[in-house]
Amino acid sequence: MPIALTTGDPAGIGPDLIIQLSQQYSLSDIVVLSDATLLKERAQQLQLQLEILEYQAHTRQEIKQCQLIVEHIPTKNAVLAGELDVENSAHVLALLDRATAGCQSGEFSAMVTAPLHKGIINDAGLEFSGHTEYLAELTQAPLPVMMLATEGLRVCLATTHLPLKDVSDAITQESLTQVLRIIHHDLQNTFGIQNPHILVCGLNPHAGEGGYLGHEEIDTIQPVLDTLNTQGMHLTGALPADTLFTPRYLDHADAVLAMYHDQGLPVLKYKGFGKAINITLGLPIIRTSVDHGTALDLAGSGKADKGSLVEAIKLARELSASSALSQQ
Repeated sequence: MPIALTTGDPAGIGPDLIIQLSQQYSLSDIVVLSDATLLKERAQQLQLQLEILEYQAHTRQEIKQCQLIVEHIPTKNAVLAGELDVENSAHVLALLDRATAGCQSGEFSAMVTAPLHKGIINDAGLEFSGHTEYLAELTQAPLPVMMLATEGLRVCLATTHLPLKDVSDAITQESLTQVLRIIHHDLQNTFGIQNPHILVCGLNPHAGEGGYLGHEEIDTIQPVLDTLNTQGMHLTGALPADTLFTPRYLDHADAVLAMYHDQGLPVLKYKGFGKAINITLGLPIIRTSVDHGTALDLAGSGKADKGSLVEAIKLARELSASSALSQQ
């Protein structure tokens, strides 16, 4: 089964990256969901050759470099590289809807998503907080978990796109238990790690300093860790985030659970930006993505780094193959 690849916001670097990839690799197992006219026009702007082949379901096509298999999903307005258009927001969501439906039906083995712009989608009057939450709603997954990974480090999030003032209230014993169960399950069943070791950050500086800097560790986090450890998980925490991300801990762990977005992801992106991957755990489908945004200032310039998209496709292929083997 092919992998669906969405182009994200048409004004961003998603189209550029996909066109650039086609110049180096045969993407015979990839179906690009995009506006075909947009891709042709962007290729001309980049001064690159591109031949588009129409996607026909269940038909294998041998393709060469500079060719893409594309399912045409039109934008409402013509696209200018680097210039967001609120009228094209519905197109961006239509790409995700099509990829998700294809994964759920078995037409696609996985989906890889290029970056989109959350703000312009909300400006269109469409409530949207991110890929993770949107795909969970589409697939009726009760609780998605965001993981970013690069060589030697996997970071998961207990909360995703929330204002910092709302984080503490969002972390409950119930939610934290669900998140850790999902991470443990997917590390075992998707990544093939038999007995995963997960490091868990505290919420407060110094993990609360025994209650002097906050009680979330005592009242919420530690009781969950103690309970799950008695049930066979291998969890270490709650650890101060400022010392957790050191070889002393990371060399003996398979993943880190950070309590909020900017607690864990700055470290991950410092270590692997441009080669990191975003994976959504807890979904009934496989979804990977890039670790960066739309980079509107680079769209149409030919200067965008395609390294993260290469890694996202590579992991989607690996996870798809692993999933297929496990179902045999």
